[in-house]
Parts: sequence; structure tokens; C-alpha cells
Amino acid sequence: MNDLNIIIGVMGWIALIIAAILYIKARKAKLESQRRRQELEEKNPKVVVIGGGTGQSVFLRGLKYYTNNITAIVTVADDGGGSGVLREDLGMLPPGDIRNCLLALANIEPTMNEVMQYRFEEGCLKGQSFGNLFLAAMTGLYGNFETAVSKLGEIFAITGKVYPVTLEDVNLVAELGNGKVVEGESAIPKACKKEKTYIKRLKLDRDNIEPLKEVIYAIKNADIIIMGPGSLYTSVIPNLLVDGVVDAIKNSDAPKVYVGNVMTQPGETEKYNLYDHVNAIIEHTGEKKILDYVIANKEILNKDVFMRYNEDGAEQVLLDKKQRKSFEKLGIKVIESDLIEIKNNYIRHDAKNVSKVIMQIISEEKNMKDN
Repeated sequence: MNDLNIIIGVMGWIALIIAAILYIKARKAKLESQRRRQELEEKNPKVVVIGGGTGQSVFLRGLKYYTNNITAIVTVADDGGGSGVLREDLGMLPPGDIRNCLLALANIEPTMNEVMQYRFEEGCLKGQSFGNLFLAAMTGLYGNFETAVSKLGEIFAITGKVYPVTLEDVNLVAELGNGKVVEGESAIPKACKKEKTYIKRLKLDRDNIEPLKEVIYAIKNADIIIMGPGSLYTSVIPNLLVDGVVDAIKNSDAPKVYVGNVMTQPGETEKYNLYDHVNAIIEHTGEKKILDYVIANKEILNKDVFMRYNEDGAEQVLLDKKQRKSFEKLGIKVIESDLIEIKNNYIRHDAKNVSKVIMQIISEEKNMKDN
């Protein structure tokens, strides 16, 4: 019996030693993997993209081919569509824009991507996307929206990171040109159209909205900070209204870039030229030096495509001499390029062309610093 106890004891020690060796090997392998990943990330520029909506996710799909070091900062003021329903029913942050950014950066099978984008057509789930429901389920499972987004990012093996700009429940409030005040992201463009007026000023429904700490960290450590593309008043500017975000951008040494929209947006930016878009950002941040570069589209749409959009009141956003002089006075460099891609009769930014311009800016900035 004593011999048996001794044998069992020795085997236990051997098992512990083997386990320790295996742990050390696994640990070394993990550290080596982390080291290689860190080396790769150091070679790739750290790109922060601030926005929301379709424009941001379209851009991210192209950007991930140029760097794996991407941080998408996404507005959470959306209150319309399926996201709005989940926000109201479950008390969670709107998942739609977050979902689109995760899928844009994902490395998953096309079929899985289609499943996540699938929208139910009947019953109580009509209009709701499976991806939104999946993110809602993850939020319920982990009890935290931030953790759910992080876990979903791991499942999708995303290139980079996606963060909501804040974890607080916020709504947009707009003062219109006729003096009326409208609350709710989805209600603002509708009110502008109905009242035939414009957005004079945008704010959040309460003060002291705290940003996610990872958002501030990403901005402070970025090699380049990009605002847009996307809806000016309902995708880009809402992020800049969260406390600490503008200060972090202002104090960063990274070049700050605005990717101009290809078309004006009825209910938001009717009759706006590119300078008007930039001026709205300056007025809402109170910082004339908030931007170093503006990327502008110079490609002219063919007549058929243009007329489809023009019927709804949309116009092309193009530069002229007067705008160039205004940008020059502000010390903002303007880069023009062909940025249009037509997909299924919808006008989108050509994500790869925009990304090439971004990489060009990073390279030029690096050369200037080295010299």
C-alpha cells in the first residue's frame, strides 16, 4: 500500500512536471505569436476612423487591405430602424452601425456574412437583421455591450478593433434654422424636409457624456485620424460631441483628415459644398485647426446615375476656386481624386482609392518628420 502511494505520488509529480513543460511551451508559443503580431502592427500605421453609417463600413472594407491596425470609432445615437427597436425594447445601445463595421473588418466565409446581414421579412421580427439580434444576444449573455462587441470581434477574427464612442444612452438634439428643436437622429432629417429648413446646431440630449477610455487611447496613439465618410450631422459630428474626443484629436500629433461626401444628403446637407461640410465640423468643435487634410472627389457622375439622386434633391459635392482659397486660408491641404464606385445603382466611395490616398498622406507625413 505504501509502495502504491509512493508510485501514485511520483506519477503525480511527473504529471505536474509534464503539465508545467507543456504550459511553458504554450506560453512561449503565445509570446512568440504576440511578438510577431506586434512587429507586424508596428510596421502598419495605426489608423483611427471616426463616423458611422454606411460610409464608414464601406471605407473599412477597403482600408483593411492596407493596414491591420485599424480602430473604428462608431456613433451610438442611432434611434431608427431595427437598431431603434432593440434600443427601445432591450435598453441596449443601437447595434446596427457597430454590426456593419464588425462585418466590414471580418475575416469570415461569405455565407456567414450573408447570414449576419439577413433581414427578416415577416412576423414580429420583420425588418430586423440577424446580426443585430446576434449582438443583442451577446449583450444579454455577457451583460455588457462593450464586452459583446469585443467577443463578436474575436468570433469574426476582425482586422483591427471596433468601439462605440460611449457606452452611455444618448440622443441627438438639433436646433433648426427656423428655431424649432427636434430630438432623435431619425427625426432630424425628416423635420428638415418637412419644415424646408436646415440644421443650425447639433448637440447631445445631456452634458458630460463620458467616452469609452479605449477611444481616447486610440486617438492619442494614432498615426492618422480620419473623420468620415458618412452623414455629416448623424454619423460624423455626433462622435465629436462626446466629452474628451475633440481634446484628444486636438492634442494628437497625427494628421487629421476629413473624407468628403460624394453627394449632398437631403434633410441634412442640402446645397452644401465641401467647405460647408468642413465648416460645420469646425463650428461644432470650436477648433479651426481640427483638420489638416480634406479628401475630395473630382469624378463627375454620368447623367443617368446623377438624375436618380437629383430627383430626391441630392447634388454632387465638388470643389471650386473659391473653396480652394478658403481651405488655403485655414491651412487645410486638399487632395482630389476619383472616389466614386457604383454598386447596384447606389453611389458609394471607392474604398480602395480612398485608402490609397490615406496611405499617401501617411507616407508624406512620415517623410516630412524624418527630414
